[in-house]
Amino acid sequence: MRILVTGGAGFIGSHVAEGFLARGHNVAVLDNLSTGFRHNVPANVRLFEADIRDENALQRVFEEFRPEIIDHHAAQMDVRKSLDNPVFDAETNIVGTLKLILESVRSGVKRFIYASTGGAVYGEPKQLPVEEQHTINPECAYGISKHTVEHYLELYRILQGLKYVVLRYPNVYGPRQNPHGEAGVNAIFIGLLLEGKTPTIFGNGEHVRDYVFISDVVDANLRALERGEGQIINIGSGRGTSVNQIHEMLCHILKVDKPAHHAPGRPGEIQRVYLDARKAETVLGWKPTITFEDGLRRTVDWHKQQRVPA
Repeated sequence: MRILVTGGAGFIGSHVAEGFLARGHNVAVLDNLSTGFRHNVPANVRLFEADIRDENALQRVFEEFRPEIIDHHAAQMDVRKSLDNPVFDAETNIVGTLKLILESVRSGVKRFIYASTGGAVYGEPKQLPVEEQHTINPECAYGISKHTVEHYLELYRILQGLKYVVLRYPNVYGPRQNPHGEAGVNAIFIGLLLEGKTPTIFGNGEHVRDYVFISDVVDANLRALERGEGQIINIGSGRGTSVNQIHEMLCHILKVDKPAHHAPGRPGEIQRVYLDARKAETVLGWKPTITFEDGLRRTVDWHKQQRVPA
């Protein structure tokens, strides 16, 4: 299959592109390199340096590559940036994605896999773990913009027969995550602790998130190529881990004693959320295989390998 991975120079998208490539698919990447990196794009994968908001660029990419599958990871994904600049967030995540959907419909794309968010669309959950039918009540612009696209996908399924799968991600972590761009607490803490610096925890550190290792997320995308049509599916572990627990585990793995600095909490941050992924097991045959501690160790090992010896 000819698969176009948008955001394929970023952390998650580049791993997904590698996964498709390893299965023998013909893969191309579309990325404007605003947060992604050229060196993340797998060898033998063509990079189209373009922005999803640019209709003319999208048309050229579709005409040249003729994708059969769209795997859409390009996004403005920073919660705080979405609150500071909600217009930019909407222009990228809603308008840009709508342009991609329209071009997909025009070009006869066979399937559209959409990376949504399970950490931001539900707001502060009424019950845990959160099922897909839970009330949607986002508390940040990012959650609003990502959820809005889910409605557009269903609309174009009804109007034009567009086949889609929505994967609502938890906090994804693992090798190649950039602590300065596609920020994740694990990558940030690992980088600081390896440098002998003090991590900062915003709030009391008891806010809880769901963490899934990158290889398990790649597996979900591979399965979505053939399953889950017209479905919205949580990808999660069914359990939550606090920031304080992460700091403690990393100090143990790295054999360091580095108490964290605490700063005031930040707006738009959900206190507790983790996802019920039973539907993923039923529909996709998917469940996570990497434990959080094992994933942290693999991530630490990767970061150590990236460090240039003095």
